[in-house]
Amino acid sequence: MMRNLIPLLSIVFFSFKGISQTQAEMNTDLQESYNSSDEELNAVYQAIIREYKNDTIFLKALRFSQRNWIKFRDSELKMKYPEREIRGYYGSVYPMCEASYLDELTKSRIKTLKVWLDGIEEGDVCSGSVKIARE
Repeated sequence: MMRNLIPLLSIVFFSFKGISQTQAEMNTDLQESYNSSDEELNAVYQAIIREYKNDTIFLKALRFSQRNWIKFRDSELKMKYPEREIRGYYGSVYPMCEASYLDELTKSRIKTLKVWLDGIEEGDVCSGSVKIARE
């Protein structure tokens, strides 16, 4: 019994040790996730511009919408984490929390914009500027 317990305890110990991270590592990981989402958002945005290159009225509206979304994203972040006069008010986790929230907002925007790339079902009378999906 004891002979089986030692390897088991070793596996458990090293498993937990392998998944523990410092706050700095968690901050970095979440920042990298946000950076990846931001790159994806830019790629989706550029793909929409290419896809709708002949619809100048739509492109003007898209650019206006994206500028306003950036303002929205930044103001949402300020609402969640308002500037405080006390330095370090939100603690050492703040960079992680900030990146996580920005990542969440950005992924939501990606989902919204992808509709213009994926298209919608034919017959949707409220399709507006969204193309019809190809089968």
